[in-house]
Amino acid sequence: MARRDTVIRMSVEQPLWRALTGYRVLTMIYAIGLFASAHDEFTRPWLAVAYFAVLGAWTLATLPRVASAAACTKPFLAADLAVALTGILLTPVADAAERVHDGGPTLPSIWTAGSVLAFAVKGGWRWAALASTLVAVANLVERGNPARDTVHNVVLVWVASIAIGYVVEVARASERTLARALEIEAATRERERLARDIHDGVLQVLAMVQRRGAVIGGEAAELGRMAGEQEVALRTLVSGGLVPASRASEDTARGAVVRTVEEDGPGDGGPGDGGPVDLRSLLAPHAGSRVSLAEPGAPVLLAPRAAREVAAAVGAALDNVRRHAGEQARAWILVEDEPDEVIVTVRDDGPGIPEGRLAQAEGEGRLGVALSIRGRLRDLGGSADVISVPGQGTEVELRVPKDRQRTNDPRGKAEQR
Repeated sequence: MARRDTVIRMSVEQPLWRALTGYRVLTMIYAIGLFASAHDEFTRPWLAVAYFAVLGAWTLATLPRVASAAACTKPFLAADLAVALTGILLTPVADAAERVHDGGPTLPSIWTAGSVLAFAVKGGWRWAALASTLVAVANLVERGNPARDTVHNVVLVWVASIAIGYVVEVARASERTLARALEIEAATRERERLARDIHDGVLQVLAMVQRRGAVIGGEAAELGRMAGEQEVALRTLVSGGLVPASRASEDTARGAVVRTVEEDGPGDGGPGDGGPVDLRSLLAPHAGSRVSLAEPGAPVLLAPRAAREVAAAVGAALDNVRRHAGEQARAWILVEDEPDEVIVTVRDDGPGIPEGRLAQAEGEGRLGVALSIRGRLRDLGGSADVISVPGQGTEVELRVPKDRQRTNDPRGKAEQR
């Protein structure tokens, strides 16, 4: 099977960068418009014209710089803030003293807030506090005295930028947490899949070697004892498992990253997928002298992966019958093809399961029902119910929804992110 590395990249701050790009262009036009409407009141209009030429060229040339956190570097932020501060300090030189004293707008006007917000989005509230403080000092120097409206504007920019910076930091932390949770979920699913395969093969062989060795005795008994030890160790490893170290922060400039490794192969939704499979053909080999199979006359079609997983769950249920009810126990398999789902029931005439035994077995690391049966159906979006009354046998009911199996994604559209 071919393995592919799937990358999910999440960035809640990317919309902020797009909004900031538009804000810078619009406020640049607004600042030029303010000047154009009152240019005859300026004492040195040529100086203002020169500044706005620089401001317009700088704003348009640096649009790619405010498109993402990776492009918005520290040198750019410093230069951008320098352009804003220069415009503020040039205002009393270019404009009339009366207009400055009466609270007239600075040359860059509200374009300055865009520089401060870039600091906030890039570096969080601490960077925002530094940039807004420098802007506050420049505004106080421009006015020459702490007028009421100047203080009001300074405080507004200061509080707004710090608040946005704090929100960005919280969003980044949430991204990393979500990315870590998705990685753990992917690792858990892979571990459960491996655990099912191991339980269906290796663990059962080790358990059989242990039992047969104890019966034969001699050197075979020692071999059986060693097989038993390996079975316990393997069960412990399967039930615990390892979760890989998070790679969510490998590229923080472009958002949190989640990597999951998936397999392409027949029935996995990959290039090797074929058409629907008749579930009856996969269950037929289970029928025998002590296992009866009742099935519809028409094909019971499921996606290849779903059909194989249901057949494997039925096989695990029959293994439990042979192991716990004995080789002479009888079992019945009933297949029902409903409009919205397929129901497969496995029933036996064994002694049944004592109440609380399944939970106890799962706590001991014996995950046959939890993984080989319930785990398989849960991954398909279905369910597995075990009904047992001591002395009256056990019934395992497997339900698989049909609509979930029509997608190419083996996890179904409901889990796509």
